[in-house]
Amino acid sequence: MLAFYMSAPPAHADDLLQALAKAYASNPDIQEARARTRAQDEGVQIARAPGLPSLQAVGRFSRSLLVGTNNTTLPTRTLSGEVDASVPVYEGGAIRNATLAAKQRVYASRKDLTSTESAVFANVVQVYLGVIHDETVVQLNRKNVEALEINLKATTARFQRGDLTRTDVAQSRERLSLAKAVLQTAQVQLAASREKYVAIVGSEPVALSQPPGLTGLPASVADAINIAIDNNPDLASAKLTATAYAYDAKVAKAGRAPKVQLFGNFQYDNYFDTYGGYLVPYYSQYDKIAAVGVQVTVPIFQGGLPAAQQRQADAERGAALEHATSVERQVIQGVRSAFLQWRASNGIIAANQSAVEAAGQSLAGVRTENKIGDRTIIDILNAEQELLSAQVQLVSAQRDAYIAAFNLLTAMGRSTAGDLGLTDLYDPQVHYHAVSGSIWDWGATNTRHPVATSTRQIPAQTGEIGPKLP
Repeated sequence: MLAFYMSAPPAHADDLLQALAKAYASNPDIQEARARTRAQDEGVQIARAPGLPSLQAVGRFSRSLLVGTNNTTLPTRTLSGEVDASVPVYEGGAIRNATLAAKQRVYASRKDLTSTESAVFANVVQVYLGVIHDETVVQLNRKNVEALEINLKATTARFQRGDLTRTDVAQSRERLSLAKAVLQTAQVQLAASREKYVAIVGSEPVALSQPPGLTGLPASVADAINIAIDNNPDLASAKLTATAYAYDAKVAKAGRAPKVQLFGNFQYDNYFDTYGGYLVPYYSQYDKIAAVGVQVTVPIFQGGLPAAQQRQADAERGAALEHATSVERQVIQGVRSAFLQWRASNGIIAANQSAVEAAGQSLAGVRTENKIGDRTIIDILNAEQELLSAQVQLVSAQRDAYIAAFNLLTAMGRSTAGDLGLTDLYDPQVHYHAVSGSIWDWGATNTRHPVATSTRQIPAQTGEIGPKLP
């Protein structure tokens, strides 16, 4: 179940699990998806409601302003009250199938919520690794600038002693200026990465620790695809939506079926001694009427409406089935690409590690040879640049490998909040059971307020870094 194995993070540092937990609790995309799931829950009761008994009361008071000469016995004032009740008995299966369709959409919305959460988690991993990567790049470039500053001082001193030429000094100064420009560019990129982190996680990235290793990765691409077909939330949602449209077609088909309902009516009228004109004493000034019965409605001709609605639902289901196939293709493509990137990244990391070691040895050798006059200053500068490039490529490969592995888990449907070991999990069934079967017409909730936190009070991020690399 646990996709991470955690090592103890340094004191006062944020680890990846904490960043994921913060996003899970306060990210607006996740909160929006939860709200949409709650809204979809209400569709079940909305579908059920037409199949439940209904009761309504009507009150009416009227006063005649003009009475015809041939209607002198009609009342001039009337107070009426009426209560009507109806109980649907048979609706051709429309209520049952509409309810089943609504339930399928509830299940689909839960899968959409899982998909949104997983996508946010993938973004958290990307920005988390992005900040660590960019901080390392800034540190490497800052260390390079410091080395070039020392080199320029040494070159200048040797020039003053007559050991080197003005060209050597100019080359050293040029490399230092370029290195400072690269450092500033790296700092701008770091600030941008930190801002992305704030936008997704909802807090500042503070002393991020190295991420834990990932587990649960597949042994082969075939295994990954099989797991994804069974667990990918986007694919599951597409299939459930197609099933909902199948029930919609049955609802439309019920439009041409007979309808049976029981009804009851009670009416009370008070004429305020105005009924009967001059013969008022001979007329009752109160009326009470009550009736019960059965009503059968048999549709004969509706202008082709039921058939058109059924064809429409069938077409929508066909579109949903094609969409499910499209999603399946995308899932398979995503799994294969992520698996390929993950597997290839291991070789890329190994190659870059060898390159860093070789570049370090090369720089040490060039410096030694320079002391005995076999290498020039430009050779040292080139060797330092090659080492820096190899180090940057290594940290980039390590970042890309981790992101590819996590994206693979996401495509396989194995990066849910439960898989990641998060606590205080949101359970969409809690709200569903709370509103399921609620038939009270005044049971609505008050207007909600945003749950996601604002980042307005978080200060703008910079490209500054803390401790230097050794």
